[in-house]
Amino acid sequence: MSKPIGSHRPLHGSTTSILGGDTAISGNISATADLHVEGRVEGDITCTALIQGEGSEVIGAIMAESARIAGRIDGSVTAREVVIMKSARIRGDIIYDALTIEQGAQLDGRLTPRSNQAQPVSRPAAVVEQPSELARLVLASPTVEAEG
Repeated sequence: MSKPIGSHRPLHGSTTSILGGDTAISGNISATADLHVEGRVEGDITCTALIQGEGSEVIGAIMAESARIAGRIDGSVTAREVVIMKSARIRGDIIYDALTIEQGAQLDGRLTPRSNQAQPVSRPAAVVEQPSELARLVLASPTVEAEG
């Protein structure tokens, strides 16, 4: 059985939706409310604030303003503020503005500040090479045929 992660106040007066430990969802979740996950989710989650319990598992990407991770995640997490608790086991990349990781947490992925995210690379313009001086001399010299 998972333990609750402290008290959580909903952001901006919104409500909190709770997925209990006996709940398993297969499909994407999009919520304008804060989301407290104690069960299993196979799909992407988009919400204002995510609180994940120790015994929970998410297989999919998470996008939120804030995310407090204590269970298992197999997928990326993108949030302004990310707190990774010591019980967390994450396999995926974390994209964040502010990040806290408790000692003991396990992470197999990249940590990328949002400000450092790679910008799309534009294709370089075609390079037109000018012949070198030596190449011009060789091309301009008369051909000599060997007799023999």
